[in-house]
Amino acid sequence: MGRALLAAPYGFAEVSNEQQPYAGGARNVRATTMHGCATSGGLVVTDGEQDVLTAATMYYLQDMKMEVIARHLHTSRSTVSRLIKRAREMGLVEITLRPASSRAPGLGQSISSAFGIATYVVPVPDSAGATDRMEQVAITAAKLLASWFDSDMVMGIAWGTTLAAVSRYLTHKPTRGSTIVQLNGAANDRASGTEYVSDLISSFGAAFDSAVNYFPVPAFFDFPETKAAMWRERSVRRVLDVQRRADIALFSVGAVAGAVPSHVYSAGYLDEDDVRTLHSEGVVGDVCTVFLRADGSYRDVALNARATGPTPDELHRVRRRVCVVSGDNKVVPLLAALRSGVVTDLVVDELTASRLLTAVHARDTAGGRLTRALGGTTIRGRLGWPGDVL
Repeated sequence: MGRALLAAPYGFAEVSNEQQPYAGGARNVRATTMHGCATSGGLVVTDGEQDVLTAATMYYLQDMKMEVIARHLHTSRSTVSRLIKRAREMGLVEITLRPASSRAPGLGQSISSAFGIATYVVPVPDSAGATDRMEQVAITAAKLLASWFDSDMVMGIAWGTTLAAVSRYLTHKPTRGSTIVQLNGAANDRASGTEYVSDLISSFGAAFDSAVNYFPVPAFFDFPETKAAMWRERSVRRVLDVQRRADIALFSVGAVAGAVPSHVYSAGYLDEDDVRTLHSEGVVGDVCTVFLRADGSYRDVALNARATGPTPDELHRVRRRVCVVSGDNKVVPLLAALRSGVVTDLVVDELTASRLLTAVHARDTAGGRLTRALGGTTIRGRLGWPGDVL
């Protein structure tokens, strides 16, 4: 029996596609079908797909059982099941869910209230490992992107471990006139980085039938002057112009260590001197390879003068800025990103969300230090208040 993940702010839940949406315990589920139209921004339903729309309408809006629909369409029950699945994949059906009873709604509401953002908390078992948590968040993020991204839109993608996971769960949604653009360079002095990033960016393009714009520059230049010169080149300016037109920016936050280390720290993009410099400047993580302190500041971090990703100020021009996060090691850099104001939509697993709120609220009184109870271990770290130390 197939199951569908239904998304709503503050929480997610699974419902069976055998359930009757308006009957019994499933009354909190609402499904709507959208008739196709032959416009550049709408869905096109061909004659061959009319049965898809009919089956979806009868199942979701008329509460008909699959056996009844099968008799009406003169086909088998298994074919009806495939038609209903096809309707979801095409975007003909939108399913929304009122918050379920779990910790996720309360966590999401608290985060949203604290930072003025839309928060999507993904329930995970307390025993879930780091990889499982990231995969569940990636599945949810992929589904949300499919509902947000449409024809004639531009989506900017920042490469990384989490975004690579999201790319694996994208489903095909045809669009027209849309564009995917790489937000930050990928090459370093150990490898070109182009194959890794090309596969990631192209998977988004394939999922949405979008044009793809790569950004063929290093992740970090050796000298700020070299970056300034490259930014004057017409080929680079063309990509920067596409980035500025983005309707959606998709990124995660980078963390130096953890069970699932961020790609920028694990793939040779930084040498030992760079890491020592970042540590001495109080850097806790990055967004789009632009490094942040715990209070969200970044302008006077020396390495950022050589970074090729958009700064928080530049990202602020993008209407929807989606941050996808999981993992205990991401709590501090996530808080820094939230303080920088770079996030409008947060997709986060339940355990990370809980620890984020712990990091926001749990301070002891000794020397202005902040303690974070992560996984039962108290850790002290710089979180942007006077006296906080690493």
